[in-house]
Amino acid sequence: MNKIAITGILISLALHAGQGEGEKLFKRYCWGCHHQTAEAFGPSFKTIASKRTKEQIEAMMLDPEAMSKTLGYRRNSMPSFADLTDAQRKALADYIQQFKETK
Repeated sequence: MNKIAITGILISLALHAGQGEGEKLFKRYCWGCHHQTAEAFGPSFKTIASKRTKEQIEAMMLDPEAMSKTLGYRRNSMPSFADLTDAQRKALADYIQQFKETK
């Protein structure tokens, strides 16, 4: 195998490893209210990723009450996920961002 192919495989494995953690977190914490592409109790990840930056997504997990006000919402029903580590919030935000619509 040439170096380019090996590099591509290594990059792919690294990306899938991060996505695996984000998907596990989604199934554990988010699936009850959010789905990847369908609207549920909360907006879909497709909708969230298309409207919010990664930083806004992470801020919403950390302090949903304050972030909801910042975004102009009158009420918030999302619980805080402040107990997640920074790395977990980043992995989950990366997972959510996968569903961003491309035009």
